[in-house]
Amino acid sequence: MSWDRPPTPADWESLTATIKSSSAVLCVAHVSPDGDALGSAMAAALSMRQVGIEAYVSFDEDPFTLPGSLAWLPGQELLRAPADVPASVDMVVSFDASDLARLGRLGEFAQGVEHFGAVDHHRSYTGFASISVVDVTAPATAVLAMELTDRLDAELTRDIATCIYAGLTTDTGSFRFTGTTAKTHYLAARLHECGIAHDEIARAVFDTASFEAVKLLGIAIDRAVLLTDAVGGNGLVWTALTRSDREALGLPLDAAEPIIDTLRTTAEAEVAVVLKEGDDGVWRASTRSKGLVDLGEVCSSLGGGGHRFAAGFSSTLRPEQIIDEIRIAIDASLAAA
Repeated sequence: MSWDRPPTPADWESLTATIKSSSAVLCVAHVSPDGDALGSAMAAALSMRQVGIEAYVSFDEDPFTLPGSLAWLPGQELLRAPADVPASVDMVVSFDASDLARLGRLGEFAQGVEHFGAVDHHRSYTGFASISVVDVTAPATAVLAMELTDRLDAELTRDIATCIYAGLTTDTGSFRFTGTTAKTHYLAARLHECGIAHDEIARAVFDTASFEAVKLLGIAIDRAVLLTDAVGGNGLVWTALTRSDREALGLPLDAAEPIIDTLRTTAEAEVAVVLKEGDDGVWRASTRSKGLVDLGEVCSSLGGGGHRFAAGFSSTLRPEQIIDEIRIAIDASLAAA
């Protein structure tokens, strides 16, 4: 199914009516949640609670802890580990997940409840939920979380606005990325009017890291490789961090997430890739493009997904083999364009 059209009023009515008729709703962010996934899920759950709907938030992570950059988010009283989800939940709504695998164990749980909805903005969304509200023109899922709040007739409180702004600033790269529009800034202005501390949010999301995380960045940069002949001669820069690199510094996997934002500034590279080995031995690939390559298409062909400019996937191959696969997929994408 194509998601080129925006959600219709009927799509929204199907989602909101089902939410209102449910005994309890679980709002689920994808594994290793970023600000958009978790901020959107938190905002939605807070909005539901405000209008009298029993709601909770979860994501599949072991141990069940928030990423350090999001540990300040309001609404944490609604968090439940996957094993502690209340039995009353009869609807799951996922946020910012393009395929079922991105929900981890909670994907299987969601398929077993009465109602399953999805709110997303990825072109690679696979249509896994029975109720889908997808807008690929939205710069962040948080934009859709805002509309859901409005359609539930919830008041836009400072806490809800803070969660939505966290998602908005994350997926727009602090309003630098191409998807940012005039409407994005109008929405940000509306959130500002609720009294959010935009400077504190930006500092927490983008400008705070432990000394150990800074050292991990140094390792990644020192290990970086520039392939000038890749991407049709437009260049690819990549690096890899092993599980032992993180263990030596006492860091979780999410500590490596911001590294791609430094690597992508390489002037000689159209594409940047960071490979991160998880505690399970599986490599997570984060990719960024300056626009020449549709990385959503590339990563979808490798079992993942995402946007044109930012996407990812997982692999059990060795780092050098993963880079070879990426290069082949990019060449195929460029040849087909």
